Amino acid sequence: MSARTGKVLGLGIAATGLAHFAAPAAFEPVTKMAFADDVRNWTYRNGATELAIGLAIAARPTRKAGVAGLAVYAGWLAKRVLARR
Repeated sequence: MSARTGKVLGLGIAATGLAHFAAPAAFEPVTKMAFADDVRNWTYRNGATELAIGLAIAARPTRKAGVAGLAVYAGWLAKRVLARR
C-alpha cells in the first residue's frame, strides 16, 4: 500500500468513526444488526474503535498494526452479525 493510499484510507475510516459521535442515529440500524442490546453504547464503542484503527492506518509507523486491527475488527463484527441471525 502506498503512503498516500494508507493515509487516505486511514483518514476515511477515522472520519467514519468520528461520524458515529456526530450522528449516532445514522449508524444505529447497522449497529443493531450485531448488537441488539444497548445500541447507542455500541454505536459509540464502534466509532471509537474505527477512529483508533483509522488513525493507526493513516500513520506509516503503525500502518501494519492498523491493517491487522481492521481485519480482526471486521471479522469480529461479521461473527456478531451472523450469530444474531
